[in-house]
Amino acid sequence: MNTTARLAPFQPFPAWTWHVPEFFNIGAACTDAHLGTEVENRIAMIVEDDYLGTVFITYSQLAQRTSQFAQLLRKQGVEPGDRVLIRLPNSIDYPTAFLGAMKAGCIAVPTSTLLTAEEVLYLAKDSGAKVLVMDKATWPQLSPQLSSHVADTADALSINLILLSGEGPPVDSDAFMVLDLDPALAAITAWSAAHATHANDPAYLVYTSGTTGYPKGVLHAHRALIGREPAAEYWFNFDSRQVDRILHSGKFNWTYVLGSGLMDPLYRGKTVIVHEGKNDANLWTQLIAKHQATIFIGVPTIYRQIVQKTTTTKVDVPTLRFCMSAGEHLSDDMLAAWRTRFGMDIFEAVGMSEFSYYLSQSIHRPIRAGSAGFAQPGHDIKLLNPDTGEAVASGEEGMIAVPDTDPGLFLRYWNLPDETAKYKHDGYFFTGDYAKVDDDGYLWFLGRRDDIIKSFGYRVSPYEVERVLKSHPGVADCACVGEEIEKNKLIVVAYVITQADHPVSANELLTFGQQHLAAYKAPKRIYLARDFPRTKNGKILRREISPSMAVTKSG
Repeated sequence: MNTTARLAPFQPFPAWTWHVPEFFNIGAACTDAHLGTEVENRIAMIVEDDYLGTVFITYSQLAQRTSQFAQLLRKQGVEPGDRVLIRLPNSIDYPTAFLGAMKAGCIAVPTSTLLTAEEVLYLAKDSGAKVLVMDKATWPQLSPQLSSHVADTADALSINLILLSGEGPPVDSDAFMVLDLDPALAAITAWSAAHATHANDPAYLVYTSGTTGYPKGVLHAHRALIGREPAAEYWFNFDSRQVDRILHSGKFNWTYVLGSGLMDPLYRGKTVIVHEGKNDANLWTQLIAKHQATIFIGVPTIYRQIVQKTTTTKVDVPTLRFCMSAGEHLSDDMLAAWRTRFGMDIFEAVGMSEFSYYLSQSIHRPIRAGSAGFAQPGHDIKLLNPDTGEAVASGEEGMIAVPDTDPGLFLRYWNLPDETAKYKHDGYFFTGDYAKVDDDGYLWFLGRRDDIIKSFGYRVSPYEVERVLKSHPGVADCACVGEEIEKNKLIVVAYVITQADHPVSANELLTFGQQHLAAYKAPKRIYLARDFPRTKNGKILRREISPSMAVTKSG
């Protein structure tokens, strides 16, 4: 069933025609394509850094800097198709490396600065990255573990070049070629044109929570940027009469921000504003006012903080005209509170690492609180019964399926051919997400039928948390679940059965999780339990776990 076909009270969306050229390069499309136009001298990006202050770069400067980065890779023997692992805070160097790697024909691999050394090591090995780009301040914590794996021929890294961003003295290493990024780029005075990538060539590789306990690589083609055009038209509300300034509250490593806060605006010659440093509720409205932002993009948690912890109103942010949200569901109460305070709607979207944001509310339809809105034109989304492959009727729950011809769809799972075949077959990508459509064509997103936890906008795999906790000698078994502490607010918690001969406290396990997992993945509470509810086959029934079965807890 084509979910955009039932729009009873409304006029149908205009027909969408895809235009995917044979050759296309995301890096060049976001930078070089603007040279020689009125956009050339426009500010492309503003970074508000708590330490460095306000930093900005124009489109012409970004085009040059990304070309220098691409040429630096070529000079160091990095070839098209090689992976470039990026572990940077929000900074000008993030688009420099991300877009520059793609201009060289390489595959950019964005990662989070929150990841531990162990997690970075796993991604470096799984991706087979040849280059690591990271900030100089955190290099000392990562260097020993990476260096120890260079000499281990049985478990060796492919990385041979480290590019360090930020201030500080030069850094040497016996294990790697280490270069300071700024002087290395400054030494590049001539460069080749961007690599002539085909639209279907690999462009970037993002990692998402997997069901095996390890992050899963999702490989996207350069055409992914073209596949995002319906979102730019039917989720964003760009104004052709002015130069929009888009403030995004997230970090570039997240696919939500990579798309809506980096690639989409730069492709269209807009100005992007991001922040690096400590977050507080007043920060975002202050930045909107300071930089005269016209569009604000965040997660429900940020909107909740602004409403509950500030007295800001529309008078304080007169340039703001459009607000967007994704990552988790925005509650009806919060939407109503925002409307009361600011006299504006917040337009939500639903997406995934494999397909970006394809369901959204928009100015073209009234918002129906709780609904995900509509499938954007161009995305011929269907709701299918996964057992029969048949379309479900209006009001019935079906799995969201995407035709495998959609330009926005990922290429494949990295190093996981069986996983790719499991979800991409019979002409569709079966997302695993379920939804239903009402008689007016509104989609009601129901989510997955697996155990992925959505906590403060992050997707956390319980299997990954459990895998780490089980590595502690005092853990016999464990189960990770989401615990609702307030309406629409989940935290990650873990229930642990300890080894009889190796007693360990809940607080010790809480610290262990914090040491070995990124902050957003690490359990916020640990409960010690004697047993878990299980199926006849011994599988833990996570949905039946509750604090009532805990013997003790952390804190």
